[in-house]
Amino acid sequence: MRRTICVLSVLLFLLCSAQAVSAQDVGRRMQSGQANGLQLDQNYPNPFNPETTIPFNLGEDLFVDGRPAVVTIRIFNILTQLVAHPVALRHSSGEGVLVDQLPFTQPGRYEAYWDGTDQMGRQVASGIYLMQLTVNGFKPLTRKMYVMK
Repeated sequence: MRRTICVLSVLLFLLCSAQAVSAQDVGRRMQSGQANGLQLDQNYPNPFNPETTIPFNLGEDLFVDGRPAVVTIRIFNILTQLVAHPVALRHSSGEGVLVDQLPFTQPGRYEAYWDGTDQMGRQVASGIYLMQLTVNGFKPLTRKMYVMK
């Protein structure tokens, strides 16, 4: 019963956070971690303990009329509860800035870093976590990652 609730929660999360697309499209986007001009690569190392790096690419078509791309990366547990926001590496605003509505001014390959702690600074438990990348308030991409202790 508990497992069924977990699976349904994840599916509901993915459906609510995605644009209206076919089930096949959702599967392809989840597999490739790509959407128009946006790519979420697999974190490394994966599985990890206690820290990981999350690479992502921002394509030129995300920078409309010279405006910056506003990026949010969120980490969820399997119950789809928000756990943390990673921090940006080598961002123009400086090291360690939360990737939460963070503007990026140029296309390119970027990285975020998560130390494996929740918003209260506590080490998270072993298990499956979901990382979700959203740019300009739409086109969310989601990938799984594993914490192993």
